Amino acid sequence: MTTDSRTGSGRRGLATLICGALAAGGLAAAGASALEPEAASASSHREAPLISGTPQFDNTDLYAFVSPDKPDTTTIIANWIPFEEPAGGPNFFTFAEDAQYDIHIDNNGDAQGELLFRYTFTTHVKNEKTFLYNTGPVTSLDDPDLNITQTYDIEMLKLKDQHAVSRTKIADDVPVAPSNVGKASMPDYDTLREQAVHELAGGTTTFAGQADDPFFLDLRVFDLLYGGNLSEVGNDTLKGYNVNSVALQVPTHLITEAADQPVVGIWSTTQRKNAEGHFVQVSRLGNPLVNEVVNPVGDKDTFNASAPWDDAQFLKNVTEPELPKLIEAIYRIPAPDEPRDDLVDVFLKGVEGLNQPPHVRPSEMLRLNTSVAPAAKPKRLGVLDGDTAGFPNGRRLTDDVVDAALQVVEGELVGAENDLGDAVDENDKKFGDSFPYLANPTEGSRGPLAKGVDSGNDVRSQLGDALRPAGADGADDPTLIAASAGAGAGGLLLIGVALMWWRRMRRRAY
Repeated sequence: MTTDSRTGSGRRGLATLICGALAAGGLAAAGASALEPEAASASSHREAPLISGTPQFDNTDLYAFVSPDKPDTTTIIANWIPFEEPAGGPNFFTFAEDAQYDIHIDNNGDAQGELLFRYTFTTHVKNEKTFLYNTGPVTSLDDPDLNITQTYDIEMLKLKDQHAVSRTKIADDVPVAPSNVGKASMPDYDTLREQAVHELAGGTTTFAGQADDPFFLDLRVFDLLYGGNLSEVGNDTLKGYNVNSVALQVPTHLITEAADQPVVGIWSTTQRKNAEGHFVQVSRLGNPLVNEVVNPVGDKDTFNASAPWDDAQFLKNVTEPELPKLIEAIYRIPAPDEPRDDLVDVFLKGVEGLNQPPHVRPSEMLRLNTSVAPAAKPKRLGVLDGDTAGFPNGRRLTDDVVDAALQVVEGELVGAENDLGDAVDENDKKFGDSFPYLANPTEGSRGPLAKGVDSGNDVRSQLGDALRPAGADGADDPTLIAASAGAGAGGLLLIGVALMWWRRMRRRAY
């Protein structure tokens, strides 16, 4: 853990708001026992036992912010499938067809959703007689060489007491941006990304597809908190990995209850079809890191199957958190006194005067005040550094939620000022200036060949003449090479390897 150099007045922004709320007769006066729900959500990169085995259904992160280039809209980004290895073919990364990927909106603070956006996906295969994801360079989303494609529908449900009172299909058969196989397969991925951005009726815009994982942190925190001696900080562990993203930009008036109540609560879930054909919730996410480091192992799967209005069952995990005790045991930094009412206010109710809705029912979700204008120069620590347009008022892609959460958990709001962090302050790739804002996914061709390593390690030098074009000087039997070309790319590779093996055996014989 490292320190940062925030300036004096700004760094106390959230502390001032929280202390004012407590002094005004908030949670401290009411007592934690008066609260029903607790905080639990996740930056859920493999955060719970059951969901870690089914990555297609695993929420990784949720973001919500006022769109910086269209401030009358709100952008919501939800990610799934952690740790996508860019070269992980031939079966690259698709959304599940037997899943409902849902984005929930609570616009009155009652811990129940009043609006739901549901994404469902369909997979299409052009040629089932090849193992290839693409059979040639892909230049558009409808390119015949893109063998595996997906499309999706979006349904908007209006709810009352968790029952749908209306259903409207707002998108139909929208194409998904594919996995970025590599430079030979997708020479202009920017074009594919642009073609996957679709404008819908009423000013809504949608995107679904692969993206660079925008979450930046050093995950070696789990090696007994950064190696036990702070030797394991400063590396963005998610650098080079991708995720599957859903991004939705909607007119803000569509999701808020009224102009004088601009705060919305947002969370995402995944429902999976079971053997009986019924959809069952298997993943849930609101604030980052909660299900990873706040909920104990015994509660993680329960949380993923639960809903915000039942969060009272997890309250003790917030008021008596484990993380400060671990830090005290390893680094001798005293844990703040319990119960941690400061954490309840920030993560379960929202900050009073900023993003706490009136008559709020404490529950875990990402809360955003949509009336706060985007910051001209966003600060990575958000509200903690005086930038009220950032985390925990929603979450922007650039917000350093690990440092902010770590400092708050270690008592920043109750007089234990600290500048703790993991020394990873920004994403390895720059984010975009317009929707969907996400960075392009890392391509599968990155690696030794892409970086130009010594030719002795080059696959081409290992295969030698086996992959040389027919008719080239010194090439082996042109008839055999021509036959391999007729067998397709897979046949070419297999025959090339066979030739290499045959040459080796012939050299040994002589």
